[in-house]
Amino acid sequence: MATETTLPPARKHASPPRWLSAVGLLAGLFGLATVLSGGRVLFGPAEVRAAAGRVVPFVLWFNFIAGFAYLGAAAGLVRARRWAAPLSLAIAAATALVFLALGLHVARGGAVEPRTVAAMVLRTGVWTAIAAVTCRRIGCFARRR
Repeated sequence: MATETTLPPARKHASPPRWLSAVGLLAGLFGLATVLSGGRVLFGPAEVRAAAGRVVPFVLWFNFIAGFAYLGAAAGLVRARRWAAPLSLAIAAATALVFLALGLHVARGGAVEPRTVAAMVLRTGVWTAIAAVTCRRIGCFARRR
């Protein structure tokens, strides 16, 4: 049975590169904050939901669920797993699509909190950067031989 390889192949038994661990730690903290903040608004007391203001439900649910994907990607990055790079790319792409849908919601006259837009800018930027770095250094697509 084949086991999953870690990066880089020449250093299979060495610890992951520091930069990758740092990116994974950042992704993990971001994921934890996302799950906690989204969970508080979704499942918390009425005061928390009221304080959230004009919540866009599909954005809130997406971000809450995506927070678990952030944690998964973080674990893969810290452990230098190859699958973490394409997962990061998928997170970035999905986040960008939801951000686009939010833009359409606003263009059609939907209400939104300015902090929701700012949060989506941050999420899209962070995951695009993580995906760019990890895809470049680890690779996001299978190599043909």
